[in-house]
Amino acid sequence: MTLHNAVHPSLAAALDKRGYESLTPVQTAILDADAGQRDLLVSAQTGSGKTVAFGLAMANSLLADGGKLSKAAEPLALVIAPTRELALQVKAELSWLYADIGAQIASCVGGMDMRRERRDLSAGAHIVVGTPGRLRDHIERGSLDMTWLRAAVLDEADEMLDLGFREDLEFILGSAPDDRQTLLFSATVPKPIAMLAKTYQRDALRISTAEERQQHSDIEYHAHLVSPRDKEKAVINVLRYYEAPSTMIFCSTREMVRHLTSRLSNRGFGVVSLSGELSQAERSQALQAMRDGRARICVATDVAARGIDLPNLDLVIHADLPTNSETLLHRSGRTGRAGRKGNCVLIAPLNKRHVVNRLLKFAKLRVNWGSVPSIGDIQARDQERIFANEHLQVVPEGKALQMAESLLALYGAEQVAAAFLASQQALHPAPEEILDTGGSFDDKKPAREHSDFENGVWFRLNAGRKHKAEPRWLLPMICRVGGFTKRKVGFIRILDSETVFELSPDVADNFQDVTETEGTGEKSLRIVKLAERPKEVSGPRGGGRSEGRGGPRSGKSFGGRGGPKGERKGGSYRKEGGRKDGERKGGPRKDSYRKDGPKGGKKPHRGTGNKE
Repeated sequence: MTLHNAVHPSLAAALDKRGYESLTPVQTAILDADAGQRDLLVSAQTGSGKTVAFGLAMANSLLADGGKLSKAAEPLALVIAPTRELALQVKAELSWLYADIGAQIASCVGGMDMRRERRDLSAGAHIVVGTPGRLRDHIERGSLDMTWLRAAVLDEADEMLDLGFREDLEFILGSAPDDRQTLLFSATVPKPIAMLAKTYQRDALRISTAEERQQHSDIEYHAHLVSPRDKEKAVINVLRYYEAPSTMIFCSTREMVRHLTSRLSNRGFGVVSLSGELSQAERSQALQAMRDGRARICVATDVAARGIDLPNLDLVIHADLPTNSETLLHRSGRTGRAGRKGNCVLIAPLNKRHVVNRLLKFAKLRVNWGSVPSIGDIQARDQERIFANEHLQVVPEGKALQMAESLLALYGAEQVAAAFLASQQALHPAPEEILDTGGSFDDKKPAREHSDFENGVWFRLNAGRKHKAEPRWLLPMICRVGGFTKRKVGFIRILDSETVFELSPDVADNFQDVTETEGTGEKSLRIVKLAERPKEVSGPRGGGRSEGRGGPRSGKSFGGRGGPKGERKGGSYRKEGGRKDGERKGGPRKDSYRKDGPKGGKKPHRGTGNKE
């Protein structure tokens, strides 16, 4: 099926001028359906060519009277988009598609001069493109007359519902003629979209493209498990490792966008930001900087990034994890478009690793788990890039050859090569030193025990049995403070008034620095490093995290399969040689209060001790 056979004759010439040799799957599906002027419910991902698709689909309605449009009066078609950027992009696409038939296209979007929009509408427009809130405002003020509307398009309908535009959409569609053609485009069709279609469409033809069924096949996913305090360092190293020409970083809040943008800018990266607090002019400048190469990184919130089109985006980084699998797919779909390959990287804090697994499971994605690129990894990639530098592939001639020979005669080959390497390395920020957390996480893999460390380092904590110190909150607290997994923790011994524990040597120094500078996060808890292995655990080592078999038994120990001594029975823990915790003379009590716990203050408990 050629373009001229499939497309309305008035639009075929515009496609030829644009360099179209074939149509995308969603465009082909719409034309193959031979829908005429039927309502359509189409599943199409961002970047699939859906703007041209609905431009072709509504041509039959707009050009029903012939191959040319008459003088512009009241609008014949209305396109509703969720964001200002997408609305303006749609206007630009439809402008070239309908240029040969004399279509007048006006935009009505928030953040722009409403008086100028009213003048454009008064002068006449065949097609109006706008955002829900601004379109409703024009309808209520009488500046947008929907009487002669033949076609209405809802672009990215799922996003408009997510952004809370349901009431505005219902008002706009309710103001349009009942015999209009309604085209609804959505990346997914959840129940709210299906209900919207059922209410405002008539016998809609459902079109689902192969792109929807095989989501993001051109994207390679990577996930890095990091300490929460190393998250920003991990972002820097990922940027340095890939050195992508165009990258988008997603954050969950405006504050995080500001903070990360400032951090990257201070490190020498070319970066811009997008968030809801920016004006339309600032947003447009940021996007233009990305398009023309003045900036290579865009840091954005989910809402600010919706609907924007950054062509040739090579890398997407989830600096903050998305809230659900649909958001994960939508973010990731910014790369790997139009047949290009893309990379997507999730920065997964240790305390959110289970969240990541759930997101990936529901999104039905397979990822490559691994450690954050190290300084050595980045230096190796830098060397590959420098050795493949295009300037090294050019054989010098003429004056360039004479200058090269003079330079070699003056300084020597080694010195010239070293200077070239130094000049290339100076173009990029230095990578960060990041604590290795073990790289990957898999619920199905058993935890690897590291209880018998070589030259393990010991620490003392000022909480013991009399403070109701227990493994259930001690181990998570140690891992949280240090930013590592339990595999880095060896022996833990709970004594009467204190606890001693052992850490792997590779994390001990960083752990000491953190506890000395930032503390433990609890005002009453103090941790100090010991010069040698404490005498309380001077016996021979054993397996697991429990004390070795030959050592003294003067305090609590835990680990291995047996769990803590004094294991919970009947909702309480039994002290050695005494009555149950949480009991008093006259029988057990249901609720009690602790006064001297590590967190301080009074808190109710049911024999469970302190929890982190």
